[in-house]
Amino acid sequence: MDDSELAQIRARRMAELQARKAASSGGAGGMDLGGMVGSGAGGMKGGNGEDDAKKAQAEEMRKTMLMSILDNEARERLSRIAIVKPSNARAVEDMVLRMAQTGQLRGKVTEDQLIDLLGNISDAKAETKVVFNRRRALDSDDDDW
Repeated sequence: MDDSELAQIRARRMAELQARKAASSGGAGGMDLGGMVGSGAGGMKGGNGEDDAKKAQAEEMRKTMLMSILDNEARERLSRIAIVKPSNARAVEDMVLRMAQTGQLRGKVTEDQLIDLLGNISDAKAETKVVFNRRRALDSDDDDW
């Protein structure tokens, strides 16, 4: 699929979501991504369909923003990372979006830059350390049998 076909599909999906949201709440669509990030399961709301629609719309906006920020090779690598390690892919996506929102990115993120960001995330996580406690040859516990 071309980028133009994907953009058309996303635009159609976004229009469907906005129409569904307008029909269910009676309000205007076009909500900002920042307002939806923290909308978890806090409290009992009127309808789960409404929450699902908001989450779907937020995820769609996230994907379109990533499409505009990442070049094709970086997008492909990120999708492969998401298959293997979804938590790392989500962390890289969050980092890229935050960098774009703060103006730290000058152009599209390349695959090499994505690899560097993934390395930063991997370095930040603590390494698992395995320690073997070996018994001594003449331990007193061995005599109790």
